[in-house]
Amino acid sequence: MKKYSICLISFFFLFFFMLINFFMVIYFIMNNLVIFFEWEIISFNSMSIVMSILLDWMSLLFMMFVSLISSSVIYYSKSYMSSELNLNRFIYLVLMFVFSMILLIISPNMISILLGWDGLGLVSYCLVIYYQNMKSYNAGMLTALSNRIGDVMILLLISWMMNYGSWNYIFYLNLMMHDFSMKFIGLLIIIAAMTKSAQIPFSSWLPAAMAAPTPVSALVHSSTLVTAGVYLLIRFNNLLVEMIFLKILLLLSSLTMLMAGICANYEFDLKKIIALSTLSQLGLMMSILSMGFNDLAFYHLLTHAMFKALLFMCAGVIIHMMNDNQDIRMMGGISIYIPMTSLCLNISNLALCGIPFLAGFYSKDIILEMVSMSNLNMLIFFLYYFSTGLTMFYTIRLLMYLMINDFNLLSIYNLYDEDYTMLKSMIILLFMSLVSGSMLSWMIFCYPYMIYLPFNLKMMVIYVTLFGLLLGYLISNMKIYSLNKFLCFYELSYFYVMMWFLPNLSTYGMNYFYLKMGQMLYKNIDLGWSEMYSGQGLFYIMKNNSIIYYIYQMNNFKIYLFSFILWMMFMFIFLMI
Repeated sequence: MKKYSICLISFFFLFFFMLINFFMVIYFIMNNLVIFFEWEIISFNSMSIVMSILLDWMSLLFMMFVSLISSSVIYYSKSYMSSELNLNRFIYLVLMFVFSMILLIISPNMISILLGWDGLGLVSYCLVIYYQNMKSYNAGMLTALSNRIGDVMILLLISWMMNYGSWNYIFYLNLMMHDFSMKFIGLLIIIAAMTKSAQIPFSSWLPAAMAAPTPVSALVHSSTLVTAGVYLLIRFNNLLVEMIFLKILLLLSSLTMLMAGICANYEFDLKKIIALSTLSQLGLMMSILSMGFNDLAFYHLLTHAMFKALLFMCAGVIIHMMNDNQDIRMMGGISIYIPMTSLCLNISNLALCGIPFLAGFYSKDIILEMVSMSNLNMLIFFLYYFSTGLTMFYTIRLLMYLMINDFNLLSIYNLYDEDYTMLKSMIILLFMSLVSGSMLSWMIFCYPYMIYLPFNLKMMVIYVTLFGLLLGYLISNMKIYSLNKFLCFYELSYFYVMMWFLPNLSTYGMNYFYLKMGQMLYKNIDLGWSEMYSGQGLFYIMKNNSIIYYIYQMNNFKIYLFSFILWMMFMFIFLMI
């Protein structure tokens, strides 16, 4: 009983914390408030260490969403992790993660941001290696080391901010915008955000992190940890908006969106498909942020968090039911056996695609229309719309495999109905996936966006969505005798399945040269010259000399006797001394 009590205590604490934040957000938005706390920890001569907290509508709203998702996930874990012996340890790790995230959200100070940021990386590593096997360990190391790059960037940034006398970056963004140091700080922030939000070339850790338990994937790798980078860039947006680095980020994040969309169509692991979908949406957030629309990026960040956490939870139920098997080729017809979970899965999938009046529609539609309004080149325009079509493509493919195809796992099977503990937590997020888009559009936009487009450009979103739907249906609609349409392009598909070879580049690509160099040094110096000039070399010289001496001794009795006399004289002199 004690094992479950911590789940319930954590659930109620986080749920009430979410309600408090909700009412505070409404109060802050209505009165246009920003509260800035400063607590001086230590003052020594002219140096002071200050803990500061910034509460505005953005940080409170993000905290509300984080605490809502984490409360649902902890309640869900009560059932999902019920066979776990150390459930308390799991819940403590999740709570440590939530508090690190909250510290990151409310900090206007680089030192406390580093504490939250490092806390996220460390707890994320502990959660990824939670199931202790070799695959989890490799995934955890890749996750931790990729995120370390971002941590190092923040450490560098802290040392560069020493020039200004304080680490409260919020005071310097507008004042020091054209200073060279600030430009360098902007670059460091962009690289840090790219590692945490898994943009190219750091994308490989996000699908690898799916080795974690499913509740962790729902909380950490869909809605909170991966959006920390986006949130940091939103805070620094005033500083970055005129920089060339942001244009490079626009290109890289658009390519991330494209790569993740293509790879999701070739993947057969259920959790990895959803992870790649997260990566695609992160690319969308980062790219719209690079164009200067920080409020739109924040809007999509919040709506996406809701339906993606729900999607992971549904995947967890399905994986449990399928005897811990994640291969979608084995699944099928699940809507007959688990109708409520299938309902949640379908609604969250449709919200992801941007079907009108669900959560994803409001944010994705306005983002794509603002892209159409902007004076950008054809490449970025194509990448946005093509990636939107791909989102529909892999969603329909997933639905075809899960809902419409026949069940392929075993010839004799008994699939149980849903667990009500899991369902209750999913219902909360289902409700939010339906209403959060419209609710936030009324809450957070202080002025309406005027979007004036020609008819075809206005309808372009619907065109690409319908095109993606049709293609997804045609390619996934396979009979027993059908040719697998993906394997027609086997050489090309290998390139796509391997995420454009990014996992290989970020593992073997990084350590191959160093290991090769180490091997050469070990072979030529440790086992080569250093042996030659020390132990082995001395041994060889003495051995060769003794062989020559031995030949003399054996073949010439006179020399033997003479040496014997010399030896005796030497011993006599030595003893006399």
